[in-house]
Amino acid sequence: MVLAQSAPASPAMYVPLVLLFVLAAGFAVLSVLLGPLVGPSRYNRAKLQAYECGIEPSPQPLVGGGRMPVAYYITAMLFILFDIEMVFLYPFAVSADALGLFGLVEIVLFIATVGFAYAYVWRRGGLDWN
Repeated sequence: MVLAQSAPASPAMYVPLVLLFVLAAGFAVLSVLLGPLVGPSRYNRAKLQAYECGIEPSPQPLVGGGRMPVAYYITAMLFILFDIEMVFLYPFAVSADALGLFGLVEIVLFIATVGFAYAYVWRRGGLDWN
């Protein structure tokens, strides 16, 4: 049995990919350089004050030296975790028929892994609002 050999990849095949990277890098550099030049630069006292989570800064320090409670950050991280889970579930829902049994097993393993993480966070009290 003779296996067919594929032709080696020519450098011309990578030209669109290289152009995409150059375009993305050029856009990023241009945005960073032109932002301060083109954007408004009218600073006032309110813009220069500290701002954190919608709470107005006060002259009296908060409990713990003026830091925000960690629950805000944990909640934000959990939101991002479950939001990313939905991002991965959506393509599966769109192409569930094409993936067949393999896709079903993979998505069940994915949901089980995220479910274990959710149960762990729940048992550790990460979802309690104290």
